[in-house]
Amino acid sequence: MTDRGGVTIGVEEEFLLADRVSRWTVPRAPAVLGRVRRDGPGLVHAELLNSQVEASTGVCRDLGELRGHLLSGRERLGLAAREEDALLLAAGTPPLPGPDVLITPGARFTAVADRYRGVVDGYESCGCHVHVGVPDRDTAVAVIGHLRPWLPTLLALSVNSPFGGGRDTGYGSWRMVRQAAFPGSGLPPRFASAADHDAEVARLVDCGVLVDPRMSFWLARPSPAFPTVEVRAADTAPTVGAAVLQAGLTRALVRTALADLDRGVEGPEIDPQVAASAVWSAARYGTTGPGVDVLEARAVPAEDLVSALLDHVAEAMEDTGDDVPLRRLVKEVLADGTGAERQRAAAVHGLPAAVDLVAGRTASPA
Repeated sequence: MTDRGGVTIGVEEEFLLADRVSRWTVPRAPAVLGRVRRDGPGLVHAELLNSQVEASTGVCRDLGELRGHLLSGRERLGLAAREEDALLLAAGTPPLPGPDVLITPGARFTAVADRYRGVVDGYESCGCHVHVGVPDRDTAVAVIGHLRPWLPTLLALSVNSPFGGGRDTGYGSWRMVRQAAFPGSGLPPRFASAADHDAEVARLVDCGVLVDPRMSFWLARPSPAFPTVEVRAADTAPTVGAAVLQAGLTRALVRTALADLDRGVEGPEIDPQVAASAVWSAARYGTTGPGVDVLEARAVPAEDLVSALLDHVAEAMEDTGDDVPLRRLVKEVLADGTGAERQRAAAVHGLPAAVDLVAGRTASPA
């Protein structure tokens, strides 16, 4: 298994910045990034809008190491935000969007804004991207073929963006709904090889719907920059523990896929309309309502899909020693509520209270 990959992990976390007094998002990313200490693991980056920042971990080999990297990134960004009278928010969309937010300067961000126009206006959407190391792009593409049925369940566990435009949307992940406006979002097609994948991306670039070959909106892809499978199903995690959960489950899914490939098992076919239904249902209900079993093409309780995922990756979790902590983290989400549920509960006292809840959980070491 080790020679085939499925060991190293890394996470990219996107965050919002809100004014400490008004709680509206504010365009202070350049100032915040200029203050961040560079003495910790990983990197910090600008994002599409100037109310967003990103922290990426280094390459880690176990969940304890990853937790340390995630904590360091959040602590350094949080300190820099406070120095600019801002709050660091781990939310998929802001409870209170700011009126002065603009596209971050730069050739590529400008090209994205010009191409998609109104779709990116106010697109303050933040995700949690998990990378798992594999030896080559062909392996990455084959692994993704096995991951596709489980991507909606990863989303359901992560929903953390119930608000859009200062109102409750009724969805767990409004971020995913906003993302669906881009071409080619949702579950990726099944590809025969890396060459097949790259040819399809090139065709979409030629069609004019993608800015360049580095861009796609699928929920999983072979990373264009690293020898990894990159899974982008989740909203930004409300806590470090929730980010560790996404990383651990994703690595377990990759390891399970690698074992299946070693046995000659190919990824299943999935009807595209059923796949789209599963993503929508996960975004709408999270773990609290119906989900869609993409293999059986029928509605089932979302918690049953979570249980099925845990059963599917049980051997892989035990192999890395992650079984107990990951099951505990899943139990906490199901018992205490997703990020979206907890934001809604806080918003009973007003949207500023939801912002304060998000800021407190973002900074929590748990």
